[in-house]
Amino acid sequence: MSRIIGKSGVVRAVGAMSGTSLDGVDAALVDTDGHRISGFGQTAYRAYTDAERAVLRAGLGQWSGDPVVAVARLVEAAHVEVLRGFETAELFGFHGQTLAHAPRAQGTLQAGDGALLAEELGRPVVWDFRTDDVTMGGEGAPLAPFFHFACAKWIGATRPLVFLNLGGVANLTYVDPRFDHPEDPGALLAFDTGPANAPVNDLMQARLGKPMDEGGAVALNGTVETGALELFLAEPYFSRMPPKSLDRNDFSEMIELVRELEDADAAATLTAMCAAGVAQGMEHCPEPPARVLVTGGGRHNPVLMQMLEVSLDCPVAAVEEAGLDGDMLEAQAFAYLAVRVARGLPTSAPGTTGVSACVGGGILSIPEAMD
Repeated sequence: MSRIIGKSGVVRAVGAMSGTSLDGVDAALVDTDGHRISGFGQTAYRAYTDAERAVLRAGLGQWSGDPVVAVARLVEAAHVEVLRGFETAELFGFHGQTLAHAPRAQGTLQAGDGALLAEELGRPVVWDFRTDDVTMGGEGAPLAPFFHFACAKWIGATRPLVFLNLGGVANLTYVDPRFDHPEDPGALLAFDTGPANAPVNDLMQARLGKPMDEGGAVALNGTVETGALELFLAEPYFSRMPPKSLDRNDFSEMIELVRELEDADAAATLTAMCAAGVAQGMEHCPEPPARVLVTGGGRHNPVLMQMLEVSLDCPVAAVEEAGLDGDMLEAQAFAYLAVRVARGLPTSAPGTTGVSACVGGGILSIPEAMD
């Protein structure tokens, strides 16, 4: 344990992510000292069943009560099931399941008890990554940018680039790898650009009983309703300067904008809204990026990727083209951040969440057997 929280030395850390797309639990091992990535290792995925997704959906937007308790129990059990397979892990990073996010009001809620996981797994767990950032005036999101900075160094980038994560919500990280540290002023700018997969997933579930528009197959045959797209872009969120963040359900009224449309047209329009939000967000980059590397489930949607290629003024590609794993990047991020928390290093900065000063959020729970 002393080596894990020491100021140097590589730690075998595993991060786990259960995102707002509600598809399942991703887990991934990263070898890191909290500054540099030394290597990537084992990964795992545990899909949620339809019944489990129903439990998760029932908890969305809730701050307390039985639905939140039910989500916490489900998420904890699913994570223990996945993480027990990482026998060489020295430290776990547990994000939990975001149910509600209102940093300027109630705060932020990620269901799941990391202390319970530490006891079940018999190894230290870092969790509750967002609360300290929100307490200090930050948005509490996105938190992956410090890891994106390390990834830019890992792939040998020398010019500014953007990591675009298309999960339930879309967020981008502008990285300038010419800086030495992620907390350096100007090294990072990050914010949520708008909704991504969540509205399309909700539409598919409600109309067709499917969890997502697999491969963009439905949207491919549709036509974008420009009137609905214009109403979407008139939302005040897009005129706000970053950093800024969203709750999964902040744009739930998007479904109302496409209610009268046929399935294909509705899916195409919601997909176009995601791309348009990203295009608006790119205008905030300090200088044009050399390229955009896309991670998250949205990169598997060729319709969305084509819309991005048309909308943006630089090359757009899945992160795999740079040798990274887009399915596991967020899980890897929380492995990296867990080591930073354990070593007292910052995990967010004014340029990434708008927090008043660099802060290292998170709780380190050590199982009783290791005390």
